[in-house]
Amino acid sequence: MSADASDTLLGAEAGELREALIAYCRLSAEAVEQIDETMRGTQLNFCDAAVHVGLVTEGEAAEAQAWVRAAISRRNSNIVETALRRHGSSKSIAVRHSLMGRPGNRLQAACDADNPHAERLRALRTELLLLAEGGRDASCIAIMSPCSHEGRSQLAAELAVAFSQLGQRTLLIDADLRRPTLHSLFGVEVQWGLAQALAFGEPPHLIGVEGLPFLTVLPSGPRVSNPLELLSGGRMESLLRHWRRDQAFILIDTPPVSQYADALTIAAMVGQVVLVSRTQTTPYKELKGLLQRLGPTHARVLGAVVNGA
Repeated sequence: MSADASDTLLGAEAGELREALIAYCRLSAEAVEQIDETMRGTQLNFCDAAVHVGLVTEGEAAEAQAWVRAAISRRNSNIVETALRRHGSSKSIAVRHSLMGRPGNRLQAACDADNPHAERLRALRTELLLLAEGGRDASCIAIMSPCSHEGRSQLAAELAVAFSQLGQRTLLIDADLRRPTLHSLFGVEVQWGLAQALAFGEPPHLIGVEGLPFLTVLPSGPRVSNPLELLSGGRMESLLRHWRRDQAFILIDTPPVSQYADALTIAAMVGQVVLVSRTQTTPYKELKGLLQRLGPTHARVLGAVVNGA
């Protein structure tokens, strides 16, 4: 990247470019620290410093900068169909063009770049990018909580929005087959969701989201009588293997651990979790019990989010 091009980056744009490079190039926390150290010693910006130390190529830097600038200019435009047609060719996934979701009122803050809540989400996103496992496959994270009404589904949806805004294919899965919520956050009602795909062995239909061309959602679908058995079967593991190859980020909503074992099954499969609780509401014994039950899954706890009362 030329000095003239990088010097034109504005503050907000430079921050987004930093995150885009971390995501695109799967930079580890150690790599980011090396780049930051180079920045302090040379006064280069993050992008140029990454190229200077050989952790990012000139081509990757140029692609990331081009995407960031394009993303900023098109934030309020709707190019959903174009993006979905381009990326929805996998035989393991069928993207439904006839049914599109739309972020409801509860997600508007996450979609508004200037909202303070969106800024906090971006900060959390950056931390997860640095903590999550790198590699060629998707970074897959299960969102878990001890009890109901702790903000687990809301956080899963908001994080999925934030990750998709990096211009990377992001899949949001509603694996709460008990009391699903995500469909209501995106204003869709479906008769064929994750539960039915697991039960009948057919490819699941992913739903695009208006205004968020890199985000797709897989609702749970109508309730079934044997959710734990479906999630524990080999079909779920097979789908996750396909999704890891097709996506960059996967966020999975799960049922409360104090009531069901479903989330522990998912945690064992994906290996990375974020915990959610609520101040003055979540009993300490339930949170402690979650951590104890999580141990045998060998899943890595990337962090915890505490929502207000």
